[in-house]
Amino acid sequence: MSDGTHDEELEQLREKRRRQLEALMGKGEEATGVVEVTDLNFSDVIRENDNLLVDCWAEWCGPCRMVGPVIDELAVEFAGIVTVAKCDADANPALMQSYQISAIPTLLFFRNGQMVGRLTGAYPKEVIRKHLVSAFDLLP
Repeated sequence: MSDGTHDEELEQLREKRRRQLEALMGKGEEATGVVEVTDLNFSDVIRENDNLLVDCWAEWCGPCRMVGPVIDELAVEFAGIVTVAKCDADANPALMQSYQISAIPTLLFFRNGQMVGRLTGAYPKEVIRKHLVSAFDLLP
């Protein structure tokens, strides 16, 4: 892929994400860029987003509470390039079973509908960022 094509695709993704964020803001919702994923909407979210990071978490999970703000920061940093979603593990058991998630936090990386990476545990922002860059073939 040439650099020009890559730049055009990135710009298209950014524009798509900007429109999504504007729509959220217009509805009076907080425009963090983070989507809520459930057992019911998961297939739609995967289909609608080329690059998707899903943070599987639970309210009672201490490490999840540490990773949550990092995921929110990365959602802003990669807006328009990667869609970031959060999935409450307790409320969505079918999704947890489907992806054999037995420990949280677990991050799932999907590219064009296929899982291309997984990271379980509480990691620093730089480690998660490196996984994002690698999973989605982004420039560092």
